[in-house]
Amino acid sequence: MSGQTTAKENSMWSVGYEIEVDAGWRARAVRAHNVTCAGRKELRLERSSSGWTVNGRHRPELSDCKDVDFESSAVTNTVPIHRIEFVVGVPVDVPAVFVRAEDLRVERLEQQYTLTEVTGEGLAFHYSSSTFEFNCELQFDAAGLIVDYPGIAARDS
Repeated sequence: MSGQTTAKENSMWSVGYEIEVDAGWRARAVRAHNVTCAGRKELRLERSSSGWTVNGRHRPELSDCKDVDFESSAVTNTVPIHRIEFVVGVPVDVPAVFVRAEDLRVERLEQQYTLTEVTGEGLAFHYSSSTFEFNCELQFDAAGLIVDYPGIAARDS
């Protein structure tokens, strides 16, 4: 999976990333870069049996994270949707490695997905993150791709 996002918020930034996933939809490696007024920065994440490394440095607090979520991308929410067999109404904790857009800082993201609806057109989830005290309703199409992430992204039909 690869993507590129450019935005103007408090400052201008652009983030490009490539996420390698294994056959079970677990993130294995990530290459990312950003460009800001301060210059260009690069990031390398790797997951092995001993956990995650960030630019070669072991980060034990990330060891149970199977996903990488970019602040700059709603598309990264697609990966756990493909990996986990959700049951309507049952919340699932999905901690993730979280990458900030402006400085590529890496931290742990506590998040939870609850499947609320399954239709022929797609899936609906209640999403919450205790890390950011954030809640919303996410809509995915039948292929598991994000359609609507309120306040962050919406697919243009």
